[in-house]
Order: sequence, then structure tokens, then C-alpha cells
Amino acid sequence: MKINILLSVLLGVVSHVMAVSLTSSSVHVSTSTRISTVSTSSKVSSTSLKASSTSVISATSTASTTPYWLETIKHQGISAFNQNSSYQVFRNVKDFGAKGDGVTDDTAAIQNAMSAGGRCAPGTCAGSTTTPAIVYFPAGTYLISTAIINYYYTQIIGDPNNLPVLKPTQNFAGFGLIDGDQYGGNGLKFAATNVFYRQIRNLIFDLTGIPPSNGLTALHWPTAQATSLQNCVFKMNDSPGTQQQGIFIEDGSGGFMSDLVFYGGKNGVVFGNQQFTVRNLTFYNAVTAIDHIWDWSWTYQGLSVNNCSVGIDMSAGGTTGQSTGSVTVIDSTFTNTGIAILTAHNSTSQPPTGGSLILEKVSLVNTPIAVQGPTGKVLGGGTTTIGGWGQGHEYTPSGPVNFEKAFTPFSRPSSLTVSSKYYTRSKPQYQSLPLSSFISVRSAGAKGDGVTDDTAALNAVLNSAAGKSVVFFDAGTYKVTSTLLIPVGSKIVGESYSVIMGSGTFFSNINSPQPVVSVGTTGQSGIVEWSDMIVSTQGPTAGAILIQWNLVSPASTPSGMWDVHTRIGGFAGSNLQLAQCPTTPSSSTVNTNCIAAFMSMYIVPSASGLYLENVWLWTADHDIDDPNNTQVTIYTGRGLYCASTKGTIWMVGTAVEHHDLYQYQFANTKEVFAGLIQTETAYWQPNPKAGVVTPVVAGWNDPDFSTSCHGVNGTFAACAMGWGMRVVGSEDILIYGAGLYSFFNNYNVSCSNPVTPPGGNGAACQTRIFSIEGTTSKNINMYDLNTIGSISMITRDGNSLALYLDNVNAYQDTIALFKSG
Repeated sequence: MKINILLSVLLGVVSHVMAVSLTSSSVHVSTSTRISTVSTSSKVSSTSLKASSTSVISATSTASTTPYWLETIKHQGISAFNQNSSYQVFRNVKDFGAKGDGVTDDTAAIQNAMSAGGRCAPGTCAGSTTTPAIVYFPAGTYLISTAIINYYYTQIIGDPNNLPVLKPTQNFAGFGLIDGDQYGGNGLKFAATNVFYRQIRNLIFDLTGIPPSNGLTALHWPTAQATSLQNCVFKMNDSPGTQQQGIFIEDGSGGFMSDLVFYGGKNGVVFGNQQFTVRNLTFYNAVTAIDHIWDWSWTYQGLSVNNCSVGIDMSAGGTTGQSTGSVTVIDSTFTNTGIAILTAHNSTSQPPTGGSLILEKVSLVNTPIAVQGPTGKVLGGGTTTIGGWGQGHEYTPSGPVNFEKAFTPFSRPSSLTVSSKYYTRSKPQYQSLPLSSFISVRSAGAKGDGVTDDTAALNAVLNSAAGKSVVFFDAGTYKVTSTLLIPVGSKIVGESYSVIMGSGTFFSNINSPQPVVSVGTTGQSGIVEWSDMIVSTQGPTAGAILIQWNLVSPASTPSGMWDVHTRIGGFAGSNLQLAQCPTTPSSSTVNTNCIAAFMSMYIVPSASGLYLENVWLWTADHDIDDPNNTQVTIYTGRGLYCASTKGTIWMVGTAVEHHDLYQYQFANTKEVFAGLIQTETAYWQPNPKAGVVTPVVAGWNDPDFSTSCHGVNGTFAACAMGWGMRVVGSEDILIYGAGLYSFFNNYNVSCSNPVTPPGGNGAACQTRIFSIEGTTSKNINMYDLNTIGSISMITRDGNSLALYLDNVNAYQDTIALFKSG
């Protein structure tokens, strides 16, 4: 959970920037202070590149007669801790009466598929892990007259071989064809920073039948971690004066999206969220492709903007109150677009680091202006490639220097790139494989009921299927009492975030840690693909390493984890909920029954060639199934530890939260791409201090706070707090956007309260948050570092290199460019 700084609080800092007005059919964002831009008619003329909305179906799929295996496989998934034993996880909308014929109003049938079984509805439920669902759309055209209201813990999935189409009726009423967080009398019904575990993929949203003056939104998507949008198409009217928009996000703490295509519209997307990783978005013929209304940090990779007036508008708030904190754009192209980037930043704009911007390897084709500022052109365009350009504060490594200029971009290791761009790969959906290529773990004897010991059954099916079949983990919670070994050659896919739950004495010895899931064995070579699952623990398992990655995989075809998360406590069946692990701010006694893991994820020294995408490693700060999402105290020693000596690791849209010693640690490793990364310090610290629950263990490169904090004045902010990111003896660690946050001291949020004026936050939660250590650490480079609650933003061998007061933004503190040397 992010601290729940909703629009009423966060945007109070920039309240003069925007007004949100709700109507029955749309949300319009009025930015009363915007930099003047070009008109709708000033797109660069290019009839040869103007794409029809019917000319491209999807970024990743084409029409096919191949039946999609997910539609035809036997559905026997369960919700292990739902008291209704007949609860249905997989819901085909046609089984609920939807026709998909483009004529019948399918609204009621689709909403029934969403809600059946007493699910967690907005406004009546804060969260639930016992009512997961896949709402599945077969091929067809689904006509709807009101918004489909999304429920908690829902995956909305279409047929990737023949993308289903959602279309509004002429009298459509609602905010978005799909409303991901419905408005009520007091604002959003779900707290957007707590909306976890959901997806939408493989759909076409078609607004073209609605008059362009109707400002309809295709998708309303305020959201948080462990959420994703993938392989969707948004068709909007591109006639002069069009008011339509594809995606509207105004709140939350995301998040990931990829492989989306947008045609037309006033705004392809409107984005306002703490942080997000965005990959492979394509825009055609929009007035503005991306309208940023606010953020802390967003990372864009692989944008393609074509024939738009403006590519990215990050000028909201104007020079006196910029609300976009920082944006990183890499490996992207702007074609036939009037202005690639529109910004309000200059040498005197406020807040000082508002509107921080980094461009690296950005190509322009017939785009006259690369960056336009508040008084005119800042960076010219044409047809060229921008190697590196930015604006904001830089430390190289000393600073701050307020810059607005070209710079030498990060040197990219060849092992991380393909044709000089960073390697990427979308989550496999296996849509071309026949049903016979899949094997169900429940059909193979596993129960998934959260009670039966499934260790032997799961190890057996994984061994028999490796290199032969895709293993399908039917929805359920699979209890294991010893290590589950994923063999080389495995392809694994879950259903509605199937859970592997480590339980018992095998995982309880903090002095002898054991993996719950081991991917390969030490030194083994090969490839594994793993998607759409959660690894968890049950009860006191102080010696559990939830995921241990051992494989050596080739850089050209690395192994991958997509939408695989760890969740420690805070869910039904974990025995680590409010009843067992309440907060204890007035007591210094540690409840040993709530020491739940040794480490979330360990990439061992011999491992290499691993691609992570949309991975959230979370120790629960609250009980998801409690009606009030009440906070809990759960202890986990370490977050993600990358010790790979060969490196070649990609971390695309990852987050690590609420661990004792550190969230990310890179030790004796190299050649790592990471962007965007996001962390939170444990809310219970410094009661006790970091390292009290988790003793330093030889051989694990643990930070020793009793030594490093000796003599540090912790009167204003505590020193012994878990590191957001720690780098030890490593090189070529390349970070493309980071949010390292510390919101609480012993559950008291006042240490990070917003400060107005001059902006920023109190930074009284902890002394330091990002550490670089050792003379062999070099090329530790970062774009758009954002911190909250920490006095020092960067520490090198115990000495502060950057202080928050020198880098104030609207709420966070921001450094656009850091190079360690």
C-alpha cells in the first residue's frame, strides 16, 4: 500500500492546476494553467503515415481461427479460503447470457459475470483475496449501454487470437466503457492506492460510433501495484473537435502497461498516478497522445507517436506549480508530430525540480520541435536521434546543477540490448498452442485447497512436463512444506494469480534459510517462463526465501517472470492477518509468530539472463481482507537480493516493499537494467530499528546498522531504517526511474507530511535511503531518482552526496540525472 495521499491531499499542493468535474458520460480535466500549444489542425501533414483505425488490429496479435486454450481448457480452479465451496473463478460472459453479436445490449450479462458469487464491489468492500475472478470475453462485438463496473481482484481477458470488441450504444451513460474505480459521493469508491491484483488484456475499445463531441472515455483505470494492461486497442474519433479519450487515470500507485494501440481522440491517454512503467504504446492521429496531469515518476520505453499535435504534454500547472514530477522516455520515436514534449519547466519554474525530464535514444521523424518550454522552443527537432537530453537537477556525482541540455547518455552493455535498444519481451500467452500442449496441476493430483500438502504432486507434474507441456496452475492456493523445484525447460502460467504457499517447520529456521520455490539448481543452464502467479508464506516462516533463481540463461533468450509476485501476510489463510499480527506502536516487543520470511527473492551468484516484468515483492502493511484494510505488523528480513556475478538482468516495472534490512540490494553484480523501480520502508520501523528482528548473517552481504549508524545524529530522522536501494561492489547498474519512499515512523505519518511552501515533504522519516558502497562500485547511474521522507537522497560510503532540501518537487524530491563515476 502506498500512503493514501488521494487527490484531495496530494493535489492540494497543486490544486490550482486542475479541476475534475464528473458528468454522466465523462470526466473532463481542466488545466487552468497550461503552456500554450498547437491547435488540432497543426499536426504535421502526412497522409502516407496517417493510419486508419481499422488498419492495425493489435500490437501483438492478428485474427486467427486457432481456439484459445484458456477458453477451452477444463476450468476447475477454486478460491481456497472462500467459505462457498462452489465459488466460480472463471466466468465466460457468454455463459452469463452475453451474445457478442453487436446488436444485443450485453451490459447486464457482462456485469452479472463480474459480480456473481458475492464478490468485492466498489463502495461495499475495501478489498478481498477470497473472491478472485477471470471475466473472459470470447471473440465478438459486445454492445453496452452503461459502464462495466470492475470489481476487486479481477482479470478481464479477451481472446488474443480474435480480439473481442466493446462498443457503446448511442445513449451510453457512465464513466468509461470499463470503470476501474467507480466514483461515489466521497470520491473513488476503492482507495486507488490499494487496488491490487488485476489485469485487462486482449480487448478492443471502440468509440468511433459515438459523435466526436461526446467526450467519452474508453477505460477509467485508477490503480496500484500488481496490475497490468496488455494488448488492447483503443479506437476513437479523430474528426476536428473530437473530445474522446482512451485511458483516464487520476489517482493511484501503479503499475504497468504494455502493447497498447490508440487511434484518434483529443487525448490518447490522460495520466495521473504516483508512478508507472509504460512499454510499447503506439498512438495515431490524437491531438495529444499523452496528457500528464500529475505524477512523481513515470518511465516510458518504446513509445511510438504518429501524426499527433503533441506527444507528451507535461505542462500542467504552468511555471508556478508544475504537477508532473518527472518523466523518463527511452527507445522511443515521434513521427510527424508537431511537438514531441511540451513542458512548463525552466530555470526559475516552481517547484524547482518539477517537470524533470530525461530523453535517451529518442528518434524524431519530421517532428519540428523536440521540447517546447513555457516561452518557446527549447530543443529543435526535425529528423534526428536524441542520444541524451534532460532538464532538472544533476549530480555527476557532485551537485546539484540545474541543467537543460544534452548530455552523454548511459553506456549500455551489449548484453542488455538488441540493435542498441534494451531487450524487451511481452508476457507469453501461448495463444498459438493447442489445448493438448497444456497440463493442469489439479488434473495431475494437486488440490490447491490451502490445506492439503501439494509438494509432491506439484514437483511430479513439473518434472514430467518440463520441456514438453505448459503447466497450468488452476486457481487455488497450493500449500508446500518443502522446496518446490521448477525444472529447466518449464513454462508455467497461473489462473487468477494462483498461489504457492510455503508452510511449516522446513521454512522456520532463520539460521538455515530455504527456498519456497527454487528455479533450477545452482549452476544449471536453460530457460524457464513463468507468469501470473503469487508466492506466499503461512504463519511464522522466518527462514523462507520465497523465490530463489539459480538458472544461467543466454542473454539473447533470457528466462522470464511476468506478473509473478510475492505476498507475505495480509491475506486469508496466511495466519498473518490482523488477528495474529496487529500493529504494536506502543510496545517494543517483537511478535516472533509474525516473522514471516528471510527474503522475498534471491538471484544467486551463478545465475544470469533473467527478465522480470511487473513483479511486486510485498510484505503486507495491511490486511487486504479486513473491512477497513487495517494495518498489520509483519516482519521480513530482506527484499530482492541480486548477487549475480555475470548479471544480464532486466527489471521492467518492479517494486519491493516493507522489508527490514533493504528493499533492493545489488552486491558483486553487474549489467542490470531497472526501470521503473519503487520501494517503501517498513511502516513499523524504527520500532524496532532495522537489524533487530533480522540479525546480520555472514555470507549474505547484510548491512550492519549498528556499525553504519554509529555516531549518526538520529534526532531529526532515524538512521537504522531499511535501505530503499543498496549497491555494494557492483558496476553498470542502470536505473531508469526510481521512487524510494519512506512514509512512516512507527506508523506515524507526520514525518513525511507535505510542506507548502516551498513544496516537498518533511523528510523526517529516515536519515538515508540509497547507498553506494565500495571502491569497485562504478557506473551506478540513475535517471529521475525520487525520494520521500529521507534527509539524504544518495549516500556514498557513508557520506551524503545529495540532500532533499536541494531537490524539492511538488511532494517528492527529485534528481533528474545521477552518475556515480
